[in-house]
Amino acid sequence: MWQLHQFPLCPFSRKVRLHLSEKGVAYELVRSEPWSAGDDFWALNPAGRTPVLHDPERGLALCDSQAICEYFEETNDKAPMINGTAIQRAEIRRLTALFDENFFGDVTMPLLHERMKKRIVYRQPPDSRILREAMKLSHGHLDYIDWLVDNRAWLAGSQMSLADLSAAAQISVADYLGGIDWAGHEQARGWYQVFKSRPSFRPLLKERMENVHPPAQYAELDD
Repeated sequence: MWQLHQFPLCPFSRKVRLHLSEKGVAYELVRSEPWSAGDDFWALNPAGRTPVLHDPERGLALCDSQAICEYFEETNDKAPMINGTAIQRAEIRRLTALFDENFFGDVTMPLLHERMKKRIVYRQPPDSRILREAMKLSHGHLDYIDWLVDNRAWLAGSQMSLADLSAAAQISVADYLGGIDWAGHEQARGWYQVFKSRPSFRPLLKERMENVHPPAQYAELDD
């Protein structure tokens, strides 16, 4: 069976977990924290990042969330998440990269560093200025999701796609860390509520990171 090396607040691991679950691929979780991982983990991924999908019996290791998802898009026909015409597939990949890169860099990464890594690894308080800036930037991303939801059934088009999984994974981590203010973003909030109710998403809502606690409404399906 596949083993997914991840930690609870890794947004890219969440993206892969959603993708594997939607496609019905069996896997087991292995807790791997890059900041304290040993040589075995680095041997699987010299970049030292999660997620890593490992099949010990076959001696296979897949690294990088996009590469992992593309692998299963090519090898598993169930619930395609990069589908449609060439133009439609390009739009899915564009939006997936937008959330993996821009949303992560603007919002998720600074929240993770200030509210998780500083507490767990460095034993330091967060920088409130950086937190305010991340939350400010999140509104711009939510504005864009509002627009997408107003004009499409799903973020990239008429069907759920990898773009939705990537966006939901990033937002879920930012929401866990108290970095999402839904005020004025009813379209984005409604889209996210749909995701929170999916069977693939519910296990994510139950997980907790030690010493880092989410807001009370984080796991509520109607919030």
